[in-house]
Amino acid sequence: MPSTSPPRRRSSLAGHRAAGLVLGLIALAAAVVLGWPQLLDLQRAPLVAQAISFRLPVAIGATAIMLLLLIPVLASRKARAVLGMTTLVIAVFVASTAAVLVDRGLGSPVAGSDSPESIDILSWNTRGDAPGSPSIAELAIEVGADVVVLPETTEELGVEIAAQMSEAGSPMWVHTHTVDEDYKATSTTLLISPDLGDYEVVTDRGDTSTLPTVIAVPVDGDGPTIIAAHPVSPTPGNMSAWNADLEWLAQQCSSNTIMAGDFNSTLDHLSGLGVDDSSQLGACADAALATGNGSVGTWTAGVPPLLGANIDRVMATGEWSVTGFEVLLSRDMAGSDHRPVFAQLTPSASG
Repeated sequence: MPSTSPPRRRSSLAGHRAAGLVLGLIALAAAVVLGWPQLLDLQRAPLVAQAISFRLPVAIGATAIMLLLLIPVLASRKARAVLGMTTLVIAVFVASTAAVLVDRGLGSPVAGSDSPESIDILSWNTRGDAPGSPSIAELAIEVGADVVVLPETTEELGVEIAAQMSEAGSPMWVHTHTVDEDYKATSTTLLISPDLGDYEVVTDRGDTSTLPTVIAVPVDGDGPTIIAAHPVSPTPGNMSAWNADLEWLAQQCSSNTIMAGDFNSTLDHLSGLGVDDSSQLGACADAALATGNGSVGTWTAGVPPLLGANIDRVMATGEWSVTGFEVLLSRDMAGSDHRPVFAQLTPSASG
């Protein structure tokens, strides 16, 4: 009688391949969601929004899984049939993630120019005044800031910073919006140099939902609108408010606007909120992305920059070109869980 072993082996291998196809398709779906959530409009969806905040750590975890799978894949034909497609999908995911990180920029500080028309901006979420006024004022003076955006900073500390800057020859007007006097984190303070003209805070445009945003407009209409932004973070209970905050901020980013602060969102989260391919939020473009720093983490301070989330930013409309930018790593031990961000904006030729 003829042997039945080969058919059974073929049947067994076909079963393994079918299982491998199912696992591969599951891996492919996960890779698309984590690597290109914009394809399915999931970049601001619950769970996905949290997962994509840290691209490099996710890619490192995926690499570890891939290496573990390679051992049986290389050692066994059956394992290769079951796990081969999954391993290949993970490899492509890791490579594409690396390509995205490189494309956005792994860190390339750009020193500011000496243009008298430029505006130097410092943004730093201080975690409820944690670094103290001397440290913040020293940094603002060091970078020559004309605008200082300070989420989670009280008016009292803002006044102290302005006084110390004034003593150093850099006076500042202080504008603060506070939601709850008992919690320092619910204040946002904006300092503006008198050299930029007189500014006043407007409150008729609305506000972010939980943490305050300050909108200052030039009194005589000559100059950019300056916005100190602080949308709520995308925690599970705040997803609806977070989405609404980002959409509202996108509406504020219109003609001749500079917006800076803690956006509690990465470039992935902002996808779909720009008015065209050159903008990321309303009509505003991101200074970090424009200078090759879009993958440099600003939170949490103290961890390697590429492992963090790039959520603190400076943005501006087309009237401005980015002529300087840096995520400042030297203040990692200053007390805040955020890194300060410096940007220099200069009137663009097209503006």
